[in-house]
Amino acid sequence: MSTPPDPILILGIGNLLWADEGFGVRCVEAFSARWQVAEHITVLDGGTQGLYLLPYLTAAHRLIIFDAIDYGLPPGTLRQVENADVPRFMGVKKMSLHQTGFQEVLASAELLGRLPQQMLLIGVQPAELDDYGGSLSPAVRARVPEAIELAAERLRAWGVDLHPADTPAAVLNAHALALDGYEAGRPPADQAWRRGDLRFHPNAVR
Repeated sequence: MSTPPDPILILGIGNLLWADEGFGVRCVEAFSARWQVAEHITVLDGGTQGLYLLPYLTAAHRLIIFDAIDYGLPPGTLRQVENADVPRFMGVKKMSLHQTGFQEVLASAELLGRLPQQMLLIGVQPAELDDYGGSLSPAVRARVPEAIELAAERLRAWGVDLHPADTPAAVLNAHALALDGYEAGRPPADQAWRRGDLRFHPNAVR
């Protein structure tokens, strides 16, 4: 009797509404559109769900995470972090509450003795985080294809046979949040101020 393959979770986290914060979600969206995966692989838009992701994490033996990470590197730089270093880099220069929440998920899985045995974080240095309602900056958007290819390479190294998707994949979230719908539905910047209340903007004239 053959041994069933290890369950794998491919997870994108981040907030689509804050420009490059949406990198992780856009990566899993693109991955799902590019590749057809077997039943033991879950491709998940984790958004900003925090501890709600714990059941998915503890069920996985191997984990690939996409996220925007402030490495202090030039904008658009991709960096891979593995295994025990993943929790540390998820907390470096926290950019939003979702990273604090995901650190708690990793810590909880470890306390339960069910942290994935192998982990890979594919992170990008963001260029723009203050554009509320904006999309990925050009420097970060250009790295999405490379990021999903890095994930594909790691899956192949884990013995996974990947096949191009031959039919359109189901969207991972609401159609209005998928990239095409999001871009089509948002007003231009000159019609919708997206950088907060001018009264509290750091460059506002007092």
